[in-house]
Amino acid sequence: MQSQDVAPRPAPSSTSPAGPVVDVEQAEAALVEHYPRLVRLAYLVLPPGLGRSRRVLTAHALTQRALPRGRTTTPVIPAQSTGRDVDPGYALVRLRVIRTALEAGLPLRRRAWPKRAQLPPLLPQVRGLRLFPRSGGADELALDQRLSALSAPGRAAYVLRGLEKLSDGEVRQLLGAAGVADADAAMREATEVPGRHALLGSPEFDPCSLQARPTDLMRRRQHTKAALVAGAALVVCGALLGLPGDGWGPDGAAAPPYARNPAAEAALDPAELTKAAPAAWETSARTDFSVWPARGDLTGDQELLRRALSVWARPGESVGVSATPGTPTGGPAGPPQLLYAGNVDNARVVILHDGLRIARYAEPKDGTAGAALDFARTDGAGRAEANAVVLGRADGNVRYLTAPWVTQAAGRDLADPDAQARDLTLTDGVTSTVASPVREQSGACTSWNVLELTDGSDTRLVTDLGELVPARLTTGRPGSVKDAAGAEALGTWAPYACSLGAVRGQGVRSVNAWEFATQPLPDSTGSGEWVCTRAETWRGAGARVMAQFRTPGGVQGAVAAKAQDVPACGERDPQVLAGVLWKSEGGHWYLLAAGGRDTRSVEATGGISGLADGNLLTAKAEQGARAELKGTLEDGRTIGGLR
Repeated sequence: MQSQDVAPRPAPSSTSPAGPVVDVEQAEAALVEHYPRLVRLAYLVLPPGLGRSRRVLTAHALTQRALPRGRTTTPVIPAQSTGRDVDPGYALVRLRVIRTALEAGLPLRRRAWPKRAQLPPLLPQVRGLRLFPRSGGADELALDQRLSALSAPGRAAYVLRGLEKLSDGEVRQLLGAAGVADADAAMREATEVPGRHALLGSPEFDPCSLQARPTDLMRRRQHTKAALVAGAALVVCGALLGLPGDGWGPDGAAAPPYARNPAAEAALDPAELTKAAPAAWETSARTDFSVWPARGDLTGDQELLRRALSVWARPGESVGVSATPGTPTGGPAGPPQLLYAGNVDNARVVILHDGLRIARYAEPKDGTAGAALDFARTDGAGRAEANAVVLGRADGNVRYLTAPWVTQAAGRDLADPDAQARDLTLTDGVTSTVASPVREQSGACTSWNVLELTDGSDTRLVTDLGELVPARLTTGRPGSVKDAAGAEALGTWAPYACSLGAVRGQGVRSVNAWEFATQPLPDSTGSGEWVCTRAETWRGAGARVMAQFRTPGGVQGAVAAKAQDVPACGERDPQVLAGVLWKSEGGHWYLLAAGGRDTRSVEATGGISGLADGNLLTAKAEQGARAELKGTLEDGRTIGGLR
């Protein structure tokens, strides 16, 4: 019987207590770039007793006041514990946001002047409306109740650990810099709450995506009458005491700048939609979504197109909105391009493209209330990525709209390279249904359905990862990857097909599988395969890397190490080093480690010691032992083990 375990990298080194000087311009740039994340931090740390509406406004106020007045020194606390370089500007504004959010939760004292954060914010203000984030499910509600029982430092520790991915040492350092007297007590409080950190990124805790409701209407009517009386008195006093001037403001009674904006109005006019010529892709220098012609049987339905554009600009409460990570959901800046409008199964579907995003609007044919609006980022897409868009999903099946240059489509089981592809019909670019890759109820994965597209002499594989645009599958060494087509590529991907489920819903653009090493097993039962899979995203950040190991006869590979937001196994740094604990049939334990072909030597320290020339290391080990790996490359550079 065989089993695997991870051979981890060393823990990150501690940071120094003080860091560089940050200019106000640098802090402003960090605040603008990370504003939604900073506001979410403030909202989660603020005391729940304020009420959701006031927490929203206070979180925005504290974040907007986080800019320093001049050059300021900040402690060097990493943006996240993922190996990224420190952003001093972000570290500074985050520290100021946490500090003021903690101050806002302090009780008012009679003999002490209140701090500014303890007072209701002057700006922003909203009159006549209560604003609050969208409601989540039972899990989010339970987490909110658990967090409300913590002290403000305890909430801050939980949020910094879960949302910012800081280590315990980094959390203690940041809390100390924010004025928390007993950071250890805050850490103990945070540890008592279950680590459901993924819920912190849900809409329940997003103070930038809000719902609005009126305030108390009866009380507001009473206040309005009183305000009218006071306003009349003010007008009389102004007429008596006022001096001639230029009026209320430089623009007088003009409407705000956003009203009657020509570009915004054109974006909502179906007559202004752009449409590519049917044969534009054949002569255009670009072959991407911009040259897709408008297809479907409802391209002339002006009312449908108007509804799609209006919902895109102002989605109502009955509209379900989804977007891939890093994709803005605001309305188009100008008239978008129409790619499709037609009937798809039980819905009317409109596909639009604004140069940056694909937007899919769907409404039920039976006229029942509700609609769906989905977004996917597609900037920088080329011919290899602009091959298909999801038209609809129903009963575990997917129907695609393909590019005009696609001549054939087929469904294929990526986990079974010997199985024949199943031809799909193409009707005006629309495929017949193909089964979506799903796991069984038991959690087992025995197959993974993908879409095979043929364009003349080129064949490509794409996979549905639960988003509008399927991800492209490739194989080969980073920097010289090829589309996963042909027997060899299918054989490379087959044992690792089910690992694609780990990157669902992450805005993945492409996934590459690279067999970087083959290692003889110490019990002479054959050789193990080392494969690195790297999922690149449309937004650039958030790439996920997994090193997987498979022994002879193994149906699927086992994940030996994984990481996120690292250059390893990518075009910028095509190097990887990983290790696994392996048990032979004779009952002996070994550490197996491997690097790419450019690795000159591999060394293991810690619980397991070993040194080998070349890119392969085999060392005797004990069950449960841990090791730290270090590889030396041909150019003398050293790399750590992936984990």
